[in-house]
Amino acid sequence: MKASQADQRILLDVADIDRRLKHAEHQRANPAHASRIAELASQRATQTQELMQRIGVRDDLKTEIGRIESDVATARARRERDTDRLAGASAKEAVALENEIASLAKRLSDLEDAELEAMEKLEAAEAGVAEQEALIAETNAEGSRLTAEAKAQVADATTAAEQLRRDREAVTGTVPEALLAQYERLARTGNGAGLLRARMCEACRMELSGSDLAEVAAAAADEVVFCPQCGAILVRTDESGL
Repeated sequence: MKASQADQRILLDVADIDRRLKHAEHQRANPAHASRIAELASQRATQTQELMQRIGVRDDLKTEIGRIESDVATARARRERDTDRLAGASAKEAVALENEIASLAKRLSDLEDAELEAMEKLEAAEAGVAEQEALIAETNAEGSRLTAEAKAQVADATTAAEQLRRDREAVTGTVPEALLAQYERLARTGNGAGLLRARMCEACRMELSGSDLAEVAAAAADEVVFCPQCGAILVRTDESGL
């Protein structure tokens, strides 16, 4: 294939644009912190499950305290009623009322002890809920920050990719159709073109052997030659060391 050196050099610009376009597409598809964001989502799910369990314990204690308070109110009402009845009761009735009042006093003491214990447990449960909520808030804050950074990167990469596509269209419009088609075929599976600089192909960073270099040097200036290592179009300039 024949192509002027000027046209061949344009392929280096196309290759550079393609390299940057590939990088931009990679950034758009794989934003920074993606793995950490996924990890935080999983972490938050686990933390939320733990929070629900702690809330369940707290709510059960509130229910228990409510039941105890109701029992206390009932026992106090009965004690007051029996105390009022005691003043006008017969001797036999008085004995029964006094026994019941004593029993209610013991009942109230037990209920008050149980209420105090439940309230201490509730205080610890409330602290546990608050601690877990704070932990989730930290996870959410980190997730929001990293997600915002990732979205910004995707937006920047998208903008860059769109501009690079416009640049590529403008540059490739000056390349002969056959030469561009050859470059495109090579670029689909590997390196499309690379500068031969100081005996090295910059597409694959491999140095040409003496015989390969001699073959390239013997080719006409407008002959399209290829890297014997990666197959890319070798673009020759004064820097090639030929």
